[in-house]
Formats: sequence, structure tokens, C-alpha cells
Amino acid sequence: MPSAAPILCDLDGVVWLMHQPIAGSVNAIESLRQAGHRVLFVTNNSFSIVADQENALSKIGIDAHNDVVTSSQAAGSLLRKGERVLLGGGPGAVEAIENAGAILSGRSDEHAHGDSAIHKMNSETNQETDQGFDVVMVGYHATFDYRGLTMLSNAVRDGARLIATNDDATYPTPHGLIPGGGSILAAVSAACGVEAIIAGKPHKPMADLVRDRK
Repeated sequence: MPSAAPILCDLDGVVWLMHQPIAGSVNAIESLRQAGHRVLFVTNNSFSIVADQENALSKIGIDAHNDVVTSSQAAGSLLRKGERVLLGGGPGAVEAIENAGAILSGRSDEHAHGDSAIHKMNSETNQETDQGFDVVMVGYHATFDYRGLTMLSNAVRDGARLIATNDDATYPTPHGLIPGGGSILAAVSAACGVEAIIAGKPHKPMADLVRDRK
């Protein structure tokens, strides 16, 4: 392998777990860079904004400015300027939508709900989606619930494209695996009967984004 060849490195479960470095990972990255390789950190973590990922890497001794590529960025590359997006996802997805020039028209978790009956919930949700959305974007968010599932799946049935940041069923933590964005996506796809366009690894949108990274 030529010394100048770039290295693509995952973050979660490879470099760290919940921003706690895995033994030997920081030294390994430094060794690769000393050998002349550019290391790109290619992550399916869609929740965090890019600057937060870069700052977290800096805190463990890795300078990663302009070297982090996320599944939210890959999903954002699929958006067209001015498209109205209903989001079930975190800050990283919000950032990607804004950077793409699309419009964040709604979030599936933006309204608190109490003990409303399901039929009332469905009625309110249908009213909320009457404005219409061009895209439903789904990524990891810990606030996912039945109301959000209803909003997201209804919007897809009404004609919105379904884009997912990634389809990872689980997410590694120091205490074991937890459900990932792919688990949320599976629920949305099952509810609306539509397969999503997957943006993150190992799918084409992420590969295209990495190839274009300068």
C-alpha cells in the first residue's frame, strides 16, 4: 500500500467508546500519520455535529480538523436546496439539513405529549403533516416514540422520500450495545412499507462523500 494512501477509520468501537479512547487507538492513529497517511474518521454516528466530533477527538490527542465524515453529512448530500424536511434525528442531522440549503420544516420529537388517547394523537399528527414534506430523514435520537413513528410514517405515505443517515441496528457503548439508528429506521420502514435510501457506510452516498473530501 503506498504511503500516501488515505486510511478510513471508524470512531465508535474503534477509536473510542462514548468518547473514551480504546487502548492503543490514539497511538495507532499517530503512527499512521507519521507514516504519511491521511486518516479520515468516517462515522455512522449521525447524532453529533461535526465540530463536536472534532473537539472530542482533540481532547484525546487527535487533531481531526476537516477529517471527520459523518452519515448525517452523507444524508445531507442527498437533499436538494429548498426541500422541506421532517426530521427524526439529532443535532448532526439538523446541521446537515441546514448546510444543504434544505428547510427543516418539522421534527418528530418537538412536541411533548401526555396521556392523550391514541385516536387524539393520530388526529393531531395528521394535522401536523398536512403542510406536506418532501423528505423524511431518520437517524438516531433517544426521544423516538410512538407519536414520532406516526408522524414519520404518515409523511412517507403522503409522498415524502425516506432518507436514513444509517442502518446500524446497534451502537457500541462501554456498557454494551444499545439500539442504533437502524432500529428506529426499521420501525419507520415497517410502519410505512417503504425502504429508505441509506446514506451512511457502506452505502454509495458516504463513499461519494469520502472520495470528494479534500
